[in-house]
Amino acid sequence: MPNIKSAKKRVRLSEERRVHKKHYTTTMRTQIKRVVTAIEAGDKAAASEAYTAAVPSIDSGVSKGLIHKNKAARHKSRLNSRIRAL
Repeated sequence: MPNIKSAKKRVRLSEERRVHKKHYTTTMRTQIKRVVTAIEAGDKAAASEAYTAAVPSIDSGVSKGLIHKNKAARHKSRLNSRIRAL
């Protein structure tokens, strides 16, 4: 437990940011999961529809600093190639 006033504030603010960012992270992961489940079901139309919904969520994760831009590009590329392979 921190003793210095600024360290206490840092703990408090980092916890607030973690809680705030958790909403965006779980939303992004859910969108990706929907694409993956549609791909595994073999439904190309549903997978492409879920992909178009997931891309803005992934991009907003990049702009909010949740994930790196290369990780977002990797996710989008792999999902898109799996959809095209159906």
